[in-house]
Parts: sequence; structure tokens; C-alpha cells
Amino acid sequence: MNHSNGILASMSQVPTESTVLVEGIVHARPEHQRRPIPSGDIEVEVTKFRLLNAADSPLPFMSSHAGKLPSEEQRLRYRYLDLRRPELSSNLRKRSEVAHIVRHVLHEEGFTEVETPLLFKSTPEDLESHPEPLFYALPQSPQQAKQLLIASGAVDKYYQLARCFRDEDGRKDRQPEFTQIDLEMAFVSWGEDIPSLTTGTADNWRIGGGEVRDIIERLVRAVWSKVEGFELPERFKVMTYAEAMSRFGSDKPDTRFGLEIKNVTSHLPEPLRSSLIEHGEILEALIVDKAEHHIFGRAAKKIKGMEVEKRLDRIDIKDANLESWLEASKAIHTLSEVTPLSTTELNAALGVISGSTVWLAKRPRIAEGGSTPLGQLRLALSEEAQCSGQLTLSPKPHFLWITEFPLFTRADEDKEFLAHGRWSSSHHPFTAPMRQDIEKLYEGRISEVRGQHYDLVLNGVEIGGGSVRVHDASMQEYIFSNVLQLSESETASFSHLIHALRCGAPPHGGIALGFDRLMAILCKTETIRDVIAFPKTGTGKDLLFQSPAPADPAVLEQYNVRPRNGR
Repeated sequence: MNHSNGILASMSQVPTESTVLVEGIVHARPEHQRRPIPSGDIEVEVTKFRLLNAADSPLPFMSSHAGKLPSEEQRLRYRYLDLRRPELSSNLRKRSEVAHIVRHVLHEEGFTEVETPLLFKSTPEDLESHPEPLFYALPQSPQQAKQLLIASGAVDKYYQLARCFRDEDGRKDRQPEFTQIDLEMAFVSWGEDIPSLTTGTADNWRIGGGEVRDIIERLVRAVWSKVEGFELPERFKVMTYAEAMSRFGSDKPDTRFGLEIKNVTSHLPEPLRSSLIEHGEILEALIVDKAEHHIFGRAAKKIKGMEVEKRLDRIDIKDANLESWLEASKAIHTLSEVTPLSTTELNAALGVISGSTVWLAKRPRIAEGGSTPLGQLRLALSEEAQCSGQLTLSPKPHFLWITEFPLFTRADEDKEFLAHGRWSSSHHPFTAPMRQDIEKLYEGRISEVRGQHYDLVLNGVEIGGGSVRVHDASMQEYIFSNVLQLSESETASFSHLIHALRCGAPPHGGIALGFDRLMAILCKTETIRDVIAFPKTGTGKDLLFQSPAPADPAVLEQYNVRPRNGR
């Protein structure tokens, strides 16, 4: 006993977080002393211990003190200490487990794992005509490489856990370097041209690529079954982009709660209805009625006057304005100055009564972009209701495919710096049009052309997207030149792809799932930084390795690169 006391006294002098080697006798803990932790059912009677490496004291912070953790910036600076937290180490192990499941399922389905280049062409210009030094660029995705791989015929089914690089903003689900589950398949169906291979139209899947859908649904079901112990349905629901934007005001709708948007155009009195139709617009409403007031009433009051309401007409319905509330809409007065505007038909159709709150907004008849002002309001109301405890969303996974996106857009601000007023691709320029819309493509009715593009959404979060590709070289050239209006130098950067299509490339399609985002959902964390071993900050800095950092001027001089100040 004295010997044990001496050992324990010596151990008490060892700094916390040190590494020690312990020898002793293992005993089962008494039933009432067992704890729900690894090795919580046993205890060790120490007979010998050796200090292998003493930790400094004090350390920058103690990872074991969960309630006293420093700022995220401090934890990222000392990431090797932060990773000692059980939550983070558990996330990394789960990430490894999911990666293994992905590889196993795809291997069983006959996919071949192929690595694609990380050093890629930096610009679309022909650098060989310039005397300046040449540079590589890091690829945003393996898109061209995987299409060329399928076009080669060497591999019919490709996949990899691909490293990708993008100049992203600092949102919690973005990083400048990230990982995606990337796959591509030859001989995918192309909509109505091969009915025997399509999934069918019973569940609203009216595009090609049913084979990609089948693989992804099997893959996701396997992950949820083995990691979460939850059995997903055999088929995930499908919704068109037009329906998602009309009902939820978002191309990645969270369907776990109601509060759906309504198109009120057909219920408007004349001449308002005709005026909207003439302008190619519709009028939509989001309504918190008395039945939903106990859930969203407090949220509606809290967001009054906030930024999310600025592009909307908000009307609080009372007895005094119940039959005339439409006249308070500024959007309506831009169309017609005819008064009075009776709301009797609207009230009956929409269930508006005294105590309701109505928000109104106009938008183009053909939806565009990723969300509408009413869609953003819907999410804001949900977030406020959740914060106040009035709304609890189901933790069950609600998977949803969104299909039939517009093939081209002018509503993407992120692409405008390249488009300069031209059409840009909603997905990417290699996405095929829906077979039903090919005629519209060649007739110049660009805004009406839908693409064979599909996104997979989980509880309002996009976790992946893909498409059936253009495999006809002439169509691809037409899209480059006549729709996107690329210059000769811009088009030349894709000459290898065009030639590969001319060499008998099969119909093909694929998808990429955001692995980091998927893991954040599985690990139930708000930020993907918690599922990446060594992440960057929101501004793209690596505080641990102190990067990016200035380059040595002597190294830059070798490449004829000089700082902006010329020194």
C-alpha cells in the first residue's frame, strides 16, 4: 500500500498532458462506479509508471477543459492541442469510416479509383505566344479530366476522393481547399431517348442520369445505415427547380417545415392580373395566419423592419384593412393605380383573416437564381422560431433531388465578373440541355432551356450536384460560341475536350458530393472546420503553418515576378 501511495504521489507531480507509460493490474469497477466512457468499466492498480515526455506547463490551453476553451483562432493556432478534444478526434475517425464505406460501395459497383492532376492550366489564354514565365493553377474540380477519362474508353466508371481548390468566401461551410466524392459514368441515359434505361417519370425524374441517381442513393443509404444506424427509403423524393422556387423560394429547400409561398396572381382583380402577365411577372405571398401564429408570430414581430424585409411588402391584417389590404402594397401600385382593390377573393383563397401577416413580392414568371426574397424570409422566420423554442425541426434526414434547373443564367453574381452581361452556365458549360428543350436552344430561347442537372439536398443544405454532359461536339461548340459567346482564346482552352468528343465519346454523366459538408452533417457540427484535421480560417489563413506567407524575393526573381512596389 505504501508502494502504491508512493507511485501516486510521484504521478501527481507530472504535468498535465504529459505522456506516461503505466503498468499495473486491471480490475473491474464496482457496478455503481462505472462510467460511460472508453475503459469506464475497469480501473488499473498502478504498480509501475515511467514518464516518457513531460508537457510544458502551462500549455496555451487545456483541451480537456471543455467549458474553458479559448477562441477558435487560438485553437487553430495550436491545432495539435485542439485535436486532443474527444469531439474532434471522433470526427476524424468517423470521416475515415465514411471514406471506407464510400470506397467499398463504389468498388462493389464496378468503379475504378483514378487520380487526376492537381497541376492544371492557369488561364485560357495561349501562354506559348508570350515571353512571360508559365504557371500552373490548382483545379476547382476534376471536371475536364474525368470527362476525358470516360471519353478515352479506358474506364467506364470513375471515382476518387478528390482534392479541389476554390477562392471561396469565409462562410462556415466553405474552405479554399476541400474534398469531394467525385464520380463519372459512361453510357448514362439521356432523358427520353433511351426509355428502357431511365428511372421513369412516376417520381418526377424526367431527365437522364438515372444511373447516377441509383448509385448515389445506394451510397448514401449505406453511409446512414452503417454510421447512423438509420435506414433511409429506397427512393429519395424528386422536385423540379420550378416547383422548389415556387413553393419554398429556394433551390435547396428545407422541407421539414411548412410556411409555403403562394402564387396569388390568378386571384388578383383586373387589371392587376393582366398587367403582371404582360410584364412576364407573378405576385407571390407568404402568410402567417392565425393557425400558425403560435409558431411564427413571435418571429414575425422580431424581424419587422430587418434587412430581410426590405425588398418585400409587409402587411399586418386587422379588422380595419381586412377587405382592402392589397392597396398597401407598393408592388401593386407600380402596376395599377386603380382603387379600391377588393381582397375578398384573395382572403377566401389564401385563408387570410384578421391577425394574419402577409408579405408580398413580385418576381419573373420564370424563376432565376438560388433564392427569392420570400424564400429568404421563410428561412429567417424559421431560424427565429427555432431560437425562441417555438419550432423544433425533425432530426430525421430529408433527402431531396432538385432537377430541371435553367441551363443558363444572368442572375449569378459570382459569375458576372467573367460573363460581363453575357449568359453564363448555371452549372457548368458541359451540362446537357433537357431533350425536350434542344429546339429552344437552337431557336435562341435561352431563358426557357432547362438542363439535365441534378442537386442532392439534405435538410435545406446542398450536399452534391451533377449532370448529364454534352457528348456531341457540335452542340458543345454551339453552346460555347452562340450562347456563352466565348472568345476564340476562351474556346481554345477547351479544344482538347472538343476533340475528345469528336473521337466517339459515349454519353456520360456524373456528380460530386461535398465530403466535408457531408461529414459536418454526420458529425452534427455547424462548421466543416470541425471535420478537417488542419483547416483554414474564415479568411483562408492557416494559423498553424502560418500560410500564406510572403515568398523570398530571390525565389520570385527566378520566375521574373516582382512585388507590386517594384522592389
